[in-house]
Amino acid sequence: MPIVPDDVPAYGGDQDDDRGAARLGGPLFRDETFREGTSRDGASRAGMFRDDTPSAQPLPHAAAPQNPEPMPDAPQPAPAPQKKSAGRDLGAAIGVGVGLGAVIVASLFVVKAVFVGVVAVAVVVGLWELTSRLQERKGIKAPLVPLALGGAAMVVAGYARGAEGAWVALAFTGLAVLVWRMTEPPEGYLKDVTAGLFAAFYVPFLATFVAMMLTADDGAFRVMTFLLLTVVSDTGAYAVGWRFGTHKLAPRISPGKTREGLVGAVLFAMVAGALCMQFLIDDGTWWQGLLLGLAVAASATLGDLGESMIKRDLGIKDMGTLLPGHGGIMDRLDSLLPTAPVVWLLMVLFVGSG
Repeated sequence: MPIVPDDVPAYGGDQDDDRGAARLGGPLFRDETFREGTSRDGASRAGMFRDDTPSAQPLPHAAAPQNPEPMPDAPQPAPAPQKKSAGRDLGAAIGVGVGLGAVIVASLFVVKAVFVGVVAVAVVVGLWELTSRLQERKGIKAPLVPLALGGAAMVVAGYARGAEGAWVALAFTGLAVLVWRMTEPPEGYLKDVTAGLFAAFYVPFLATFVAMMLTADDGAFRVMTFLLLTVVSDTGAYAVGWRFGTHKLAPRISPGKTREGLVGAVLFAMVAGALCMQFLIDDGTWWQGLLLGLAVAASATLGDLGESMIKRDLGIKDMGTLLPGHGGIMDRLDSLLPTAPVVWLLMVLFVGSG
């Protein structure tokens, strides 16, 4: 996801060495000319002149030894230590993050239906990014039209009818993908519809759990807790990993992630979870928040690694370029999507669905 990278990427110079020019018997200039009949390594240097005129005098160093010992190399200064780089434009990332946060908070606490619309729009854009990259990099044509319509309907159904509505909408979306693809030649049908079904589950279905959280009496605070914990987890992983990270967590999947960063994610999320459950959620307690924060740190990290696997398979760094400093919408949803059902379930177990 979110507004900070998770993942976290977290996470001298060549010097000229022309030793031949340092030898005493070598020429002073690479373009020096020689009198006809003398060799470059001959016994006499008297034939070497600055010009071609007969009256030119030999150079002062003509009697230099033929095979002198090389001058010792001068000690080279140690390269300056390189500073760690954040890897992105932090100014743009912070600006975009603040803007997105303002839109989310305004829609969440003013009119719940508006927030549902924001989620639906994010789902549609995320589906467009995912299907576009699949077609560009793998030649997989997952049907976007039924996915976009079904994805938006899935989010609305989850808000209006709960889990039952979400499952029904997912089933019809899958059926629409199968039928829509039949209008094209059969070559590649299986991989196209498989990718379409994967996209329908991965993006809109997981996002419906955010809409279902919103239906509770304190739904706005549940969603806010979900967003805060995911962002705090990513922030903790980024900050601690960038500053102290030395041991790679999954180098073949995401080289920037470290074990130290994972510890930071867990600690930050558990503290934030205890505070949120104690002060924001009706009937919530701090110890529930500790468990919630631990679960969020785990699911957010796995979600980030999961999308990193997808992007590595596709051979891309970001899913899109819509959000300066962040990448695309899918690059911000990576840790949010798998975390949504985890938070929804634990909220129901801890304080009920009302």
